[in-house]
Amino acid sequence: MKAIIFLLPSRFRGDDIFNKYNERILMKIPEDGKLLRIFIGEQDKWQGKPLCDEIIFLARRKGMAGATAIKGFMGYGCKSHMHTAKLLRLSEDLPIIIEIVDSEEKINEFLPLIDEMVKEGLITLEKANIVMYRAAS
Repeated sequence: MKAIIFLLPSRFRGDDIFNKYNERILMKIPEDGKLLRIFIGEQDKWQGKPLCDEIIFLARRKGMAGATAIKGFMGYGCKSHMHTAKLLRLSEDLPIIIEIVDSEEKINEFLPLIDEMVKEGLITLEKANIVMYRAAS
């Protein structure tokens, strides 16, 4: 069996985050957290770069507990324009949902940053009951 190794630019690697004292930062979330959902399009940009990537990278730089981007295969937004990945109708702007879970305080600090970035889309916030948040050592 051959192993395939992909080398990614440093901004894509899962490098640990360290504080100014070079101590590894462990992400922690209180049991009562918040779930931030950001609905955008695949083609949306921020300063010439994919908006989805930039939001995820910003969340990581800000020490958010975690962020996930989910690509949809069909959807529509406030303009009622249908975006779909069906074979007969290829879309170049499929829906993307970014989910970020963290404490209410950290989410509230993060909201003004993404408000500036998201020019078109939907942002929702809801209560999240954190059942488990851990990684293997």
